[in-house]
Amino acid sequence: MKSISLYVDKDSYLTRLHPFAKMVYILAAISVPLIGGALWMYGLFLVISLILLISGGILKKVFPLIAFSFTILITIFLIHGLFNKENETILFRVGALAFYREGLLYACRIGLNILNMLMAFAAFVLTTRPADLVDDLEQAGFSPRFGYMITSVFQIIPQMMGTMNTILDAQRSRGMETEGSLFTRAKAFIPLISPVVSSSLINTRERAIALEVRGFGSKNKKTFLREHRLSGGDKGFMLFMALLIAASAVWRIVYGVH
Repeated sequence: MKSISLYVDKDSYLTRLHPFAKMVYILAAISVPLIGGALWMYGLFLVISLILLISGGILKKVFPLIAFSFTILITIFLIHGLFNKENETILFRVGALAFYREGLLYACRIGLNILNMLMAFAAFVLTTRPADLVDDLEQAGFSPRFGYMITSVFQIIPQMMGTMNTILDAQRSRGMETEGSLFTRAKAFIPLISPVVSSSLINTRERAIALEVRGFGSKNKKTFLREHRLSGGDKGFMLFMALLIAASAVWRIVYGVH
């Protein structure tokens, strides 16, 4: 049975890396640029994320996410480039519109931060099997309920997409137009919202009942089929990320924001 998740099963370094090591990478990718405050630090982690995604063979899976984010980024650049309260220095003009250096730099920081977080989380989600993550969390001492919450987050998007595709196929078989202009697509999409949400709620309730029947809330000590321990490579990767976080703090103290 195929699992419901965004996980891509590829035998790569990123796939074999322990989930905790990839979580530390997310922490480093977000915190290092924010602590250090330098624009080149955002670029550094974007390059690292690109290398990881390419080495894992999952870069194509990230393209739709990046493409969608560009609509948000363009809006951010327009708003801050034109109307940021710190705007003083005109950088260029487009007709009657003046774009300011201060606002564009501020928008650049926000945009790079968004891309950086998206790519770091994509590297984690696309290369981590939810079941393995839940097992690792429980073995580390976390509550099974916390693990269930995490795996539900992983599954909700692909589950809703699967339900939507099933309903779309049913509509097509009945002669309903689901392809064509934007208006045609919107007309076909709006009726999907209610059944998709209802189906997700029903599935959540049924899963909760099934878990309780299987003793999910039992206080007895659980055993695991496989123990996924941190390897030397995992520990080395986590140590390197910790050193990068420490180095960014030192950079901030010595050089300030650049």
